[in-house]
Amino acid sequence: MLRIHQKTKIALSTALLLSLAACGGGGGGSGGFLPTGGTNTGAGGGGDTGTPVAAKLSGIAATGAAFAGAKVTVVDQRGVTVCSTETDAKGAYECALPEGTKAPLVITAARDDLTLYSTTASAAGGNVNVTPLTTIIVSRLAPNGDPANLAGAIATQPEVVTDATVKKQVAELIAALQPLLTLIGDAVDPISGSFTADGSGHDRLLDSIAVSVRPDGTAANIEVTVKSVPANEGAAPVSIIFRSSDATPPTLPQSVATATLAPAGASLAVAALFERLTQCFALPLSKRVNAPNDTAPVSGGPADVIAPECKTLFANDNPASYLSNGNKVGSSGSFSGLFRPGATGVKFDRGQQQFFRPNGDMVLSYRSVDSMGVVQNQTVVAKSVDGVLKLIGNQYNYNVGILPTVQDREFLHAPEFSYLNVAYNVTIPKGQTKGAGNPLVQAVVTIPSGASYTYRPGAGNANLVVDKPGGMPGNTSLLRIAGGYRDAARSGHPSAVEPNAFFLPQLSDEELRQLPEQGVFTVVLTFQDNTSVTQTHRMATRVPTIAEARQRKFAEMTPALRAEVMSGTASTGAIVFDPPSPSEPSLIDFSAEGDLDGWTVPAGAVSPTALTAYGKSFSGVDFEDRVDVAPSARKAKIYCSAEPSGDDHCGTMNGYSVYAGGTKVTLFQLSGTDAQQVLFLKGFATYMPVN
Repeated sequence: MLRIHQKTKIALSTALLLSLAACGGGGGGSGGFLPTGGTNTGAGGGGDTGTPVAAKLSGIAATGAAFAGAKVTVVDQRGVTVCSTETDAKGAYECALPEGTKAPLVITAARDDLTLYSTTASAAGGNVNVTPLTTIIVSRLAPNGDPANLAGAIATQPEVVTDATVKKQVAELIAALQPLLTLIGDAVDPISGSFTADGSGHDRLLDSIAVSVRPDGTAANIEVTVKSVPANEGAAPVSIIFRSSDATPPTLPQSVATATLAPAGASLAVAALFERLTQCFALPLSKRVNAPNDTAPVSGGPADVIAPECKTLFANDNPASYLSNGNKVGSSGSFSGLFRPGATGVKFDRGQQQFFRPNGDMVLSYRSVDSMGVVQNQTVVAKSVDGVLKLIGNQYNYNVGILPTVQDREFLHAPEFSYLNVAYNVTIPKGQTKGAGNPLVQAVVTIPSGASYTYRPGAGNANLVVDKPGGMPGNTSLLRIAGGYRDAARSGHPSAVEPNAFFLPQLSDEELRQLPEQGVFTVVLTFQDNTSVTQTHRMATRVPTIAEARQRKFAEMTPALRAEVMSGTASTGAIVFDPPSPSEPSLIDFSAEGDLDGWTVPAGAVSPTALTAYGKSFSGVDFEDRVDVAPSARKAKIYCSAEPSGDDHCGTMNGYSVYAGGTKVTLFQLSGTDAQQVLFLKGFATYMPVN
């Protein structure tokens, strides 16, 4: 159960303690689906025996990069899954439609938390692609704009998907994109046309755009953004924004030059970069860097990288050319895994260009998976050198991180007050200096809407925290720009029940919807000598609206653990540690009784990659302790970890750090980041909201 090892008497005498990409595919066959009755609308000649030949459905799932390893599902008008297969490494899939398949069909390609959609009005087989563009078409056909609901809609309204309605939506989308199609020379039908996920032709179009389809309960907010080289750091992107319910989508402005787009074959160059990175990390430690053996981590810097497979990853074939957020390549900097034996065998994949920087460098998202299955979705900056991508970093001297964030805060003892908020998580580590003895004392962050906020060092926090209105010291790095109750019918604002949380002046859903996908943040860092440095940071995507956030799925606590936690915190609103003992050192074990799972991850939710516990020490000092977990994990343990000074929530027992007696835990939070670097937080609060 959620034990704080020393099963603190929480009720039962035991303490309960508890983070659009490309599709690929292959494989085939109907997987044994044998619906009965009906007419074989797609059968061909049967040879000497007269046996019907199944209609074949095939196509490409991609967003520029192949959507490899995605699960493809085909559902017919009856709601029957008539095919289930997987895309191959090139994003291709193939299905044999069984006898009795009834049109129209809805096709999905799903991988992790990302799902692409397509449709066809025929059960006779043929080519049906599954891409972000076909997802727009499905959204505009779905009654409420949610592409996930079209399969259910055609069961009672098959007239929604006919040859005529599909052709109408295809024509309107082509008209909206015509300026870009003309530049690229793309004349492929997005659903039925043939193409290859190799960065040419139609695939170059997919490489050149970012598409978002965000259902909000009544329609979907759709945005198509062109990935072109901006004129300067603050330049607004070229995009169109519309609702799935709009009569026709607007047309892209004719303001993009071919030379500013990703070159033909860009997706292959991106894939090649991460394949080379995988090959580097496949080498033993002593082959990658200067190390006496392959079993112990070593200290080192750029000059200690020795393998040609690793050195040639970087600009000028020199790891010293890389700089990102103040970090050079080294054992305590960027690519620190090069210097650790535990990183041997890490695989890098799912590379996708997110946007360009003004100098033409590409910002790429990617996934890394280590030997323990721990997954990280991250970004890196690369430059093209004679068609080959080389790692360069953002060349910034100071560490600033900004993530669009969606937070779902659940009050276990008062669920009617559970709420959502959207924010930007701005992390600016303390302790940064500009020369010796010249520390960072302030940062002013200006968000895409033009509002500015001041960050300063705060006690008990490893990062700078944002000031409250009037310049009062804050306690969080989150810029909460909108909030609302999970129950849309509840009036009021979450700030009324969560007074200690800092909500900025709130933006409406319409204001959020109009924020650009590639919004730019300006950060002015000021040091003790009153000198300052300015850095700009462009996001791949905006935060969702509150209505959009209500449609998202999050990780959930298992019923068994939920019951234990609620029982153990009913009277105190917190889990309180007893003094540790040699037989039961105090730690947080976030699992249900019997070492059963502590959380579940519904389909479509981002898998958590970290669990964090928040609370106060016996003297009232705030703390947060975190453990990273694999996406497949469903339980975890957290050990006490104290800040260097002023933190008394930990003690020691037998040489180990443990939770001190009287320490309280009041919030557990699961967190995970999707491929577009959106942070999803699911919190379980044991305290009561102000009411």
